Amino acid sequence: MAIVVEHEKRKHEILEKSLDVFTEEGYEDVTFQKIADRCGITRTTLYIYFKNKREIFLWSIKQMMAGLQTGLVEASKDTKSSAADSLSKTLMIVMDSCEKNKKLFGVILDYLLQIKKSGSDPAEKVQRRVIHLRHLLSTIIIRGINSGEFRKVPVKEINELFYSIIESAIFKLAVLNQDSLAETREILNLTIESLKVK
Repeated sequence: MAIVVEHEKRKHEILEKSLDVFTEEGYEDVTFQKIADRCGITRTTLYIYFKNKREIFLWSIKQMMAGLQTGLVEASKDTKSSAADSLSKTLMIVMDSCEKNKKLFGVILDYLLQIKKSGSDPAEKVQRRVIHLRHLLSTIIIRGINSGEFRKVPVKEINELFYSIIESAIFKLAVLNQDSLAETREILNLTIESLKVK
């Protein structure tokens, strides 16, 4: 049992360090050797844990998203708060994570462009990673409608609006190189206010 725990701990450490390498170097320039060097292990040892650079990258993203989802689930399940407060808290957690991982979004953009060049569909990859967020947003919106706090609005369309604002924020960080999402936060809060029953 201790060997399994140690294996998972080492894997977690490799993923954390490799995410830094991807952020600093960009997906294209990262090699298995660079990851191994950063982790203080040999390439042979690295192959015990992962098949290739792509697998490490995807697991790194998955690990980062798992941490984000924990915070999102807690915020969305806070039924003591109003639906508006839960929605705002959830969206601000997303904004905080976006700002914190600004450089990573540039790397993800490069990776998605490579997928597109290879003939695969990047939208499918993105959808798998955000489906849980979309579900949480819908759950909070429905709670607000059912409690009478929010107007009766089409949930799917409002969810799409919030998601589009998040996509816009990521574009501002990754492509336009903005550092702050203060304006986006204001837009999200105004959108939440517009849902409330007056």
